[in-house]
Amino acid sequence: MKYIAIGAHLLREDVEPLAEAIAVGDLFLSAVVVAEQQPTGDRDLLLRVAGVREKLLELATFIAVRYGFTFETAEEALAKTATFLPKWQRLLTANRGNVEMSLKVAASSPSPRPHRQDFAGGGAYLRALHAATQATNVDPAFREAVERLLVPLSVQHRWLVRDEKSVELSVLIPRERMHEVREAGAELRRSAPHVPFLLSGPWPLEMFADDDHE
Repeated sequence: MKYIAIGAHLLREDVEPLAEAIAVGDLFLSAVVVAEQQPTGDRDLLLRVAGVREKLLELATFIAVRYGFTFETAEEALAKTATFLPKWQRLLTANRGNVEMSLKVAASSPSPRPHRQDFAGGGAYLRALHAATQATNVDPAFREAVERLLVPLSVQHRWLVRDEKSVELSVLIPRERMHEVREAGAELRRSAPHVPFLLSGPWPLEMFADDDHE
């Protein structure tokens, strides 16, 4: 039997009966059973896991683990996650009432992406790519509106430049303020109809949790 993990949870009842609850130390991994011959990239499996993930978030906040993390026994799951458990427990305890939201904004003046063939070495190309990405920004008035309307609703926030065409704001939001976040999004659309953006969520803890593992 093979399992594919979905997330790390504080309590067993945060998982069952929506998914298998696999004990790892004092925490629990949510997981679904996968047929041995079924590849993790199978479309039906992806949709199945996405559906379970969405329902799990309705029960309680959890830490998302990278898709494709599989294991066959609880012992194997514990071995793969042991070094992360203390941090995960602290994060889950502190953020049980919080969820993530993300605001992706199109750059006001996208930086041209450098062409690899224009550089003699890979190092120079990567430096140019990094410079182009970091030069990306959003409309100053729109950013000010976001800082005024959305950021104050958050417990934490983080601006990220993902590429040369967009900027993303990740926010950690108390569940009870979700309606205020959506109202802020509606106000941003009214006040800045010329700025393309996507406000999405809620999501489990991802940007605000270190889920690196093999």
